[in-house]
Amino acid sequence: MQTPNAAILAVSPPPLEVHDMTVAYHRKPVLWDIDLTVPESRLIAILGPNGAGKSTLIKAILGLVPRASGRVDIYGRPYETQRKLVGYVPQRESVDWDFPVSALDVVLMGRYGHIGWFRRVRRADRDVARDCLAKVGMADLADRQISQLSGGQQQRVFLARALAQDARLYFMDEPFAGVDAATEKAILAVLSDLKRAGKTVLVVHHTLQTVRDYFDHVILLNMRVVANGPVAEAFTDENLQKTYGGRLSLLDQAAEAVRQARR
Repeated sequence: MQTPNAAILAVSPPPLEVHDMTVAYHRKPVLWDIDLTVPESRLIAILGPNGAGKSTLIKAILGLVPRASGRVDIYGRPYETQRKLVGYVPQRESVDWDFPVSALDVVLMGRYGHIGWFRRVRRADRDVARDCLAKVGMADLADRQISQLSGGQQQRVFLARALAQDARLYFMDEPFAGVDAATEKAILAVLSDLKRAGKTVLVVHHTLQTVRDYFDHVILLNMRVVANGPVAEAFTDENLQKTYGGRLSLLDQAAEAVRQARR
């Protein structure tokens, strides 16, 4: 017999549901008939070849690019009414890093959903922002201009901004791309903390060799969803071949070259 709490959990809506979503650029489909549901409290990798629509998927979910069709629900309600529940870390290359603000200022932007855009920043919000910088190893550089930070440090600042949002569902677009070992370690620590806190995180990822170590759920994408499920079930040679085709052997060769170079 179920307890009342168990019954409530059983019918709780999932963090993300995408229904029949198509995205097109200049009338050319980039994503086609996407149906997707993801479970709570998972670290989820979004995988696929270049041009598969991985970043577009995130941007379409967040309303940053228009959808030709489809619906997105966050915890059972339209995304537009649930924005406060969602955090986003964009690709570092898409950000104007010459904008004259400090690392702390950037992280405080993640608090605006709690503060309100035209209200005074409270001391409590500054404390939260500084704590988030500390979690990614950037406490000592809080007052540094973002243009004076290294690429890895900039990535950690944006990760701290997402943490400051105190969201339930996070989207991260290639956070591991081009970062140093210290930043990769900091990102992994944050992902682990988010999962332990019951958060759900979707990460656009491109290194197949680290998927089993970093994630527990995968979405394989090539304009359509090829597979969506736990790593042990969905991250198979057959599904990878369907997703990458002939490009998979090239990825394997590149991975082997990296392994040899590290010896």
